[in-house]
Amino acid sequence: MARHGAGTPFLLRLSLLLLLRPGGTLGCASVAVGSPIVRMGSAVTASCTIQSELCRGLEQGKVRITWMLDNEPMAGSQRRGPGGTEVSNLTLPRFNRTQAKLWCWVEWNGTKQRVGMAEIRAGYPPAKPFNLSCVLNLSDYGLTCQWEQGAESHLPTSIALKCAGSRAQVVTGCTPQGDRSRCTVPRRLLQLYRRMEIWVSAANALGTAESEHLYIDPMDVAKLDPPALQSIQSIPFQTDCIALTWEVARSNAHMELQCELRYRASEDPAWALVTDIVGQAGTTQHCGFLFGTRYHFQMRCRRSSARGYWSEWSPGRNYTTHEKAPTGKLDAWWSTRPAGAGGRLEVQLRWKAPRRREANGRVLGYRVTLSPRRRGRDPPTVCNTTYTQCNFSAPAGTRRVYISAYNAAGESAATEVILLERKGQPLARLWAMPGGEHSLWVHWEAPPAPVATYILEWQRVSSEPGHCSACWQMERDGDATAALIQDGIEPFQRYNISVYPLYKDAIGVPVHTAAYSKQKAPSHAPKLHLKSISKSDAELCWDPVPVEMQNGFITSYTIFWANSTAEVSSAAVNPSLSSFVIRELKPSTLYKVHIMASTAAGGTNGTSLTLVTMVLDDIEIQFLFLTLGLIFVLLILLLICFQKNGRVKQQFWPSVPDPANSSLGKWVPVELQQEHLQVPGMREPGLATISTVTVLERATWRKEPPTEPAGTFLAMPQPYVRQEGPGCGWAASEPHWGPSGSGETVQYARVVGDGYKGQQHTLPRLYLRSSSSQPLLPDPSPSPKPYQNLWFHLAAPNSCPGDGGCPEEPPTTFPLLQGLRISGAEELHDCRTF
Repeated sequence: MARHGAGTPFLLRLSLLLLLRPGGTLGCASVAVGSPIVRMGSAVTASCTIQSELCRGLEQGKVRITWMLDNEPMAGSQRRGPGGTEVSNLTLPRFNRTQAKLWCWVEWNGTKQRVGMAEIRAGYPPAKPFNLSCVLNLSDYGLTCQWEQGAESHLPTSIALKCAGSRAQVVTGCTPQGDRSRCTVPRRLLQLYRRMEIWVSAANALGTAESEHLYIDPMDVAKLDPPALQSIQSIPFQTDCIALTWEVARSNAHMELQCELRYRASEDPAWALVTDIVGQAGTTQHCGFLFGTRYHFQMRCRRSSARGYWSEWSPGRNYTTHEKAPTGKLDAWWSTRPAGAGGRLEVQLRWKAPRRREANGRVLGYRVTLSPRRRGRDPPTVCNTTYTQCNFSAPAGTRRVYISAYNAAGESAATEVILLERKGQPLARLWAMPGGEHSLWVHWEAPPAPVATYILEWQRVSSEPGHCSACWQMERDGDATAALIQDGIEPFQRYNISVYPLYKDAIGVPVHTAAYSKQKAPSHAPKLHLKSISKSDAELCWDPVPVEMQNGFITSYTIFWANSTAEVSSAAVNPSLSSFVIRELKPSTLYKVHIMASTAAGGTNGTSLTLVTMVLDDIEIQFLFLTLGLIFVLLILLLICFQKNGRVKQQFWPSVPDPANSSLGKWVPVELQQEHLQVPGMREPGLATISTVTVLERATWRKEPPTEPAGTFLAMPQPYVRQEGPGCGWAASEPHWGPSGSGETVQYARVVGDGYKGQQHTLPRLYLRSSSSQPLLPDPSPSPKPYQNLWFHLAAPNSCPGDGGCPEEPPTTFPLLQGLRISGAEELHDCRTF
């Protein structure tokens, strides 16, 4: 049961497809439209009729009719018609599609099916053709006509070329193929030498249009074959005229023709035209040609009785006119300077090549002389060149030179050049502006004095020195205030321009200016260099952009700098400067800097420079190093003071011996400890000041000391010695005679006592005593602590070299020698025996 129920809708659809299919054998549905082709934007009506009695299966059911325009549903009205039919009507108020399909659908028991269709097209009536023209080809005498179509109609349109004779019926002359707008009427449909009516007809479902009617005689619109040039030659007696011979085509031999001749030189951009040449064939003459010039000639013809079409231009023919000696004056410019030794004058002479009309052929060279040409002899030539400049040396005082040009036909008259001095008035003002990419307009204000001629010079500014000999021109109009210069002018290049006013008897001082014919942004920006940097400033420098790379006048340099926090700052710099100081920077901060070079036409950025500001300035660093150095020196001095305390103290505070606190004031020999010397006024032994110590040496046994004349030396104080045993008592010491025999007292000499003859004696004791004449201080006054020198403590005890019986060191019973160390003590170890 379930499977049977599921198959019922499928069988129903199948039956509808068989019974209601469009164009089916039963014919139970039909679709009708008011017009299958309508004007664009107009209304369209349509109806769909269903005949239920002819559609089996729909007799008892209810039918619903719907519409679809292509794939877009449309709403229509449905009603029951006569004879049990169902009718649906549809109206489209504005149909704006060029082509569409309108479908009628039937919906029965939930199933939809297309039962009819009508195709609708929309467009416009054909547009009127225009610009109809026809040409008769004499090779086959076919009339070829062409025209231009109007606007597109979006509908199938038929185009035909209609023609009619004076007494003939209208016929279709030809039909264009495809979308072409031209066709050819055959000779059999034409009436030559008679007037015919020709037009274009266009027709479609919405209407018909015709072009303007053309009334012509086919022979009047015939296009002739071009003539052929035979020969060209110069007329000897009229040197600027030529004679030209031509021949017409054979198809045109029976016609009266009107011809034109055109020619031009290779340097001319436009053609020169010679009109009204009448005749079938023959020769024509024309004058006004330049001498020694190559020309290109062409010719064409048409019927003279009608203003028809010209033939194509004939194949070209070249001809060079004969030469003549150059004529006219040469434009010359010069500069002079003394040649140094010999009183000569260095002259640089420049001139312009003669104009083509004055050259009269190809110039072979130029001749420069210092005097004019006279009959019977030629002046000496100082320069003979094919160039337009010459440098030569002339005698001092030369004021005139002469230039002439020559070709194969002869030499021109000499042009006199007066070498004037540059001492005239300059221009009041000079400026320049672009005249185009390859030209410059130069303007000036004339000086007060009348000017005969102006000389304009210009040089391209370059890093490499150079000179353009042809970059000058002469303005012969003395009243002119502007001139256009074009030779050698290139865009994005700087030119220095100078203008000289030429007076009757002098040359004015030049005035200069600079200009560009066109500017753009510089090719590259300068490279930044760091010149110096501190904690808040950075000085940058750069090399100027080469003039070839500037591409315009540098209006400014702009410096940009930014730190790591993207704080961007900038400053504009005058283009005449090549350095800049960035101020108010943060210490110990990284910055990125770049430069932009700008002209009036744009700017170019340079590469980035990275720099880091310093923590301290140079002065602060110097002060820091100076402070550290001073601290280091003080530390070294303190260390030395601690290590050499005594020596440093001796240097700054030297110890002066105090006789009152010396050990000599406290010393008393052992022998005298029990014996009290009674000295008047003598107090208890105490500290005494010793200012002089005398060293005595022992003389050789039984040898008298050398005697000196009396009165040679002053009396010296006599030391005294106390000795035990035989011969003891006070003994005066003898003066020591030095090696020089001066009787100088030697400090710390030894005095040895001995017994008499035959007496047994013991080793004598040595006692030393100061011979100072300074009295002992009676009362010790406040003084520094006792001073004691320990130098003698280093000597070996109780030894005496040799046999002299000299002790190695002072006896322990003589603390004076042990406590005091003075210079010359080494002699104590090398004393002699008396």
